[in-house]
Amino acid sequence: MTTRRLLIAVACCVSLVSCNRSNKKTIAVIPKATSHLFWVSVQAGALAAGKHYNVNVEWNGPTAETDYSRQIQIVDSMIARHVDGIAIAATERKALVQSLDRAAEAKIPVTVFDSGLDSENYMTFVATDNVEAGRLAAREMARLLDGKGNIAMILHAPGSVSTGDREQGFQEVIAKEFPNIKIVAQQYGMSDRARSRAAAENILSAHPDLNGMFCSTEPSSTGTSLALKSRNLAGKVKFVAFDSSDSMIQDLRDGVISVLVVQDPFRIGFEAVRTLVDKLNGKNPPKRIDLAARTVTRDQLDSPEVKELLRPDVKKYLN
Repeated sequence: MTTRRLLIAVACCVSLVSCNRSNKKTIAVIPKATSHLFWVSVQAGALAAGKHYNVNVEWNGPTAETDYSRQIQIVDSMIARHVDGIAIAATERKALVQSLDRAAEAKIPVTVFDSGLDSENYMTFVATDNVEAGRLAAREMARLLDGKGNIAMILHAPGSVSTGDREQGFQEVIAKEFPNIKIVAQQYGMSDRARSRAAAENILSAHPDLNGMFCSTEPSSTGTSLALKSRNLAGKVKFVAFDSSDSMIQDLRDGVISVLVVQDPFRIGFEAVRTLVDKLNGKNPPKRIDLAARTVTRDQLDSPEVKELLRPDVKKYLN
């Protein structure tokens, strides 16, 4: 049984008390953004947990991951409504600190998921172990390059904890374990595919001898893929990408991307809601839940486990 199916089966068995209540609790789930496949999969996981624990899940987030003010407005509106719990993926590590303080004053439990912030006013943090995911990506890059070469990074955006941790983990391992690999350039893609493509184009122009590239998110990876294809460098520059989308899966199959480092966003969304349900039912969830990332190569794409991970049946939960 896959991890996802096991989670849902367990949820059905342990949520009888919640399911027998006539008045459903409401949990607000607020992502960094709603436009990327990663967040759609998180939404599916959150809604699956809501269905099986018999709670209402309200999904609302900004369109762009850089729209800090809009996310603050959404969080504050949920606090004003006094929802029963809030799950939040912080767009920026400092912007939501006061909102979490207000939630604590209102005695609304908060689970932070995917990306943390500079506050201890939350119940549980649910996320991929992003530092370790970055380290994993660095070791994959070193394997592809036989431990030597010049590489570049397309970063996400300043202030994002999750992606900053990945980037830190990647840089740490390259510096400590692979002295013959040099990071010769880094630019921010600002969670935008077009800007990420432009950043990758700039780096490729400045460093025609580049051997490898690492991107820490889906939009930066998608933009970099476009840059590599436009310059006929697919397969010539080793490319370790993070997260997935339909186009990235095809690029992995076509050899544009060498390795994908992927999370399980469905499980992140499911666990975020589950921790809040546990709290509402009188339990004390752990302060931190770390989930592991994994690598996917072209020859693994047709395995049932990888297919379920990369292409979850989100329509089953979103309809």
